[in-house]
Amino acid sequence: MYLEKIKLTQFKNYSAEELNFSTKLNCFVGKNGMGKTNLLDSIYYLCMCKSSTSLNDRNVMQKGADFFRLEGHFVLNKKKQKVVAKVIPGKKKEFELGDVPYKKLLEHIGLFPVVMIIPDDTELAKEGSEVRRKFMDNTLSQSDVKYLESLLAYNRILKQRNAALKQFAQTRSFDEALIRTFDDQLIAPAQYISTSRADFIKEFSPVFENYYKVISGEQETVRCDYKSQLIDQDFAQLLEMANEKDRILQRTTVGVHKDDLRFFIDEFPLKRFASQGQLKSFVLAMKLAQYDFLKQLKNKHPLLLLDDIFDKLDRDRVEQLMKLLVDGDFGQVFITDTHEKRIEEIIETFGTDFKKFIIESGTVK
Repeated sequence: MYLEKIKLTQFKNYSAEELNFSTKLNCFVGKNGMGKTNLLDSIYYLCMCKSSTSLNDRNVMQKGADFFRLEGHFVLNKKKQKVVAKVIPGKKKEFELGDVPYKKLLEHIGLFPVVMIIPDDTELAKEGSEVRRKFMDNTLSQSDVKYLESLLAYNRILKQRNAALKQFAQTRSFDEALIRTFDDQLIAPAQYISTSRADFIKEFSPVFENYYKVISGEQETVRCDYKSQLIDQDFAQLLEMANEKDRILQRTTVGVHKDDLRFFIDEFPLKRFASQGQLKSFVLAMKLAQYDFLKQLKNKHPLLLLDDIFDKLDRDRVEQLMKLLVDGDFGQVFITDTHEKRIEEIIETFGTDFKKFIIESGTVK
């Protein structure tokens, strides 16, 4: 699988642009703020039906525009597939495959798997549990449509339950029957989510540990554990026991929305003991292991998007990473860099074909 061509219309700082890609390695080069990351985000959007950032569609659209459009020409199993995103903020988002609109966007997720690595990914190790849940959700949503359906259902019911708890506090009332109805609806999707996450980490961990060894030169050992209230406890009982606490705090205090991942380096907590270089190597290993997981389950090579990683790693780790990308079983790769000569020197060392795009203020040369 690879992306042959992309067209952008009024997407971020691009008025109209069309790019044709190499099937192996593509480099977007330019100063900061020129639009390199925006090109990566346009590719991500075509695969995932949303931006890789927390921006909503109104903020993804070019300033002053009233719509944006993305068109991607993929090759999947030697067959050409055209994907079009037509977005008018405030109206229903439209995605088409081969000029046929999807009834539901979730039908598209996972068809063209993608993994993106950005400088802020160190938040995986340093920030709160929500970031780590998103990592699991991003991976599993692309590999299992039932997981995505369960996640959407769980989040919808959880939102309704929390809204009811807040309303009860405001009106000084409590409808136990309504809360039990929400509880009953939460159980099935929660159990599927929890089981899927546990199985994922079991398969993911050895691949991740191996990637870390390669990137770090086997200087340390790492580990990743899944933490969930549902592993050894019945969710229905947990909800019942937390009933009074939820009523007081006006929110649901138990469930898979409290899940987390715990990271260790040489059996010490990563967050407290890792250096900056170790943190960056840890996150790279996680994302490359995510790539492998998706590749095996989907039986296709995901697109790999790397944003400004050369500025965040020392020369040795950069060369180890590039050796992995060139010699390993990776498909199409997109890389951004601020230094044109540096990326050429690094890539030419490995003697692989690549295509370079010079980016200046929303235009491509």
